[in-house]
Amino acid sequence: MFTALDWVVLALYMIGTVAVGLWASRGGKNFNDYMFGGGQIHWVAVGISIIATSVSATTFLGNPAEVYGADMSFLMFNFGALIAIFVIGFVFIPRFKNAGIVSAYELLEVRFSKPVRKLAAVLYCLHLLLRTGILLYGPSLVLSSILGVSLTTAVMLSAVVATAYTWYGGIKAVIWTDVLQFMVFFGGGIFVLALIAHSVGGFGELFHMASAAGKTTWFHASLDPSNARTLLSAGIAYAVLEIAIRGCDQQFVQRYLSCSGPKDANRSSVLSMVLGVAVSILFYWVGAALFVYYKVAGQGKLPLGSSVDQVFPHFILNDVPPGVTGLIVAAIYAAAMSSLSSAINALANTTESDLLGNDRNAPGNLRRAKIFSLVWAVAGVLAAFVAAGSDGSLLKKALFFTGLFTGPLLGIFLLAFFRPKLNPNAVFSSAFFGMASLAFFNKVPVLPNWIPPYEGVFSWPWNPGIALVVTICFAFVLDLIIPRKKINVTA
Repeated sequence: MFTALDWVVLALYMIGTVAVGLWASRGGKNFNDYMFGGGQIHWVAVGISIIATSVSATTFLGNPAEVYGADMSFLMFNFGALIAIFVIGFVFIPRFKNAGIVSAYELLEVRFSKPVRKLAAVLYCLHLLLRTGILLYGPSLVLSSILGVSLTTAVMLSAVVATAYTWYGGIKAVIWTDVLQFMVFFGGGIFVLALIAHSVGGFGELFHMASAAGKTTWFHASLDPSNARTLLSAGIAYAVLEIAIRGCDQQFVQRYLSCSGPKDANRSSVLSMVLGVAVSILFYWVGAALFVYYKVAGQGKLPLGSSVDQVFPHFILNDVPPGVTGLIVAAIYAAAMSSLSSAINALANTTESDLLGNDRNAPGNLRRAKIFSLVWAVAGVLAAFVAAGSDGSLLKKALFFTGLFTGPLLGIFLLAFFRPKLNPNAVFSSAFFGMASLAFFNKVPVLPNWIPPYEGVFSWPWNPGIALVVTICFAFVLDLIIPRKKINVTA
């Protein structure tokens, strides 16, 4: 059960997070400081913040459940991450850092047109708002049962704290609280793994039992695209999604722009990948350890009918010493707050810079950015409650919408980098064809009666790649069809 000591630990963590946010945000208070930290934030902090933004409470809870129910196959995602790091380092970061931009999507206006920039910004905002809602709702559903509070209280506990320090301190507060939150998040995982290993006779015995149970299997060299647990899908196709997120997501681009130069931005990117591999290994091993603890060593008992998603929360609530439970719950909240704070800061920048089209020296931009931070925080909380009231699998919906928006966005950016003289209207229109293409391979959440003609041919990691290829192909086709206006293009 969640004891008074656990509440004290959780409260101290929340207070500490706000204190770090206030400390980090001291100094200048103009738009450049608020959104980019004056471009002088240390690359180590930025790298930690990138991975803290990438992982979420879903990672803390979902990765162990994945291995508990199957194996470590999705460790192959890290092959895709490695490919992405090289592409981001050689293709994206130099162009962003040398363009003098305040937003990822500003580059699209320079290369194509203002409508293309606004379209990309809208697609991004929709994607991030949906993601934020799910990342708030998922862990809050678990935390409400652990804490014995309502879902609304669980959501608001993280939302209010994250919004407070983000509103006040901007990107400096977000990045430095991310550093703290990552330490708590990662430390919580290490403690759980060490605790279970000690209870079953040490790490060597844990490894032996997990291997014998088939939980350490991680490599499948199959070329079957319909199976997500293969090198082709999880290792290669997933690289497109990783490139889209690391290269087209304002949360990441904003962090690159917070570094002093391209070299430091690349260092932060590489560091985030290395830490990402460590996070993956750690929390997959937590899942394997939980399987050994309950199913092999018989150190604990699960309620009858428990699903794989309920195993870790049950362990936290029933098999962890008082005080430590509060620390682990704090780690879950750390991941949830990191996701929310990063999202609302990036969305505020996108609104001010891309949707309104104001530059970094526009009068009143700092005041508006703070207002937009509050607006998007409220929208994120509302999205969480919408997710709570929706039917069907949230995971499937999240995967569909991720591919729906990220694939076309990546296609637009690649065209901007390598074919900037294409007709802007063709590029604009091609994004809609890219999004529509996914309906041939996936069920559409808003069309419950739709039967995809090619469902099952490709597993979910392929969705961004499908939308990417269709977007690029239609851009070239439409360039031959749509009348071209005389425009000024910056190569």
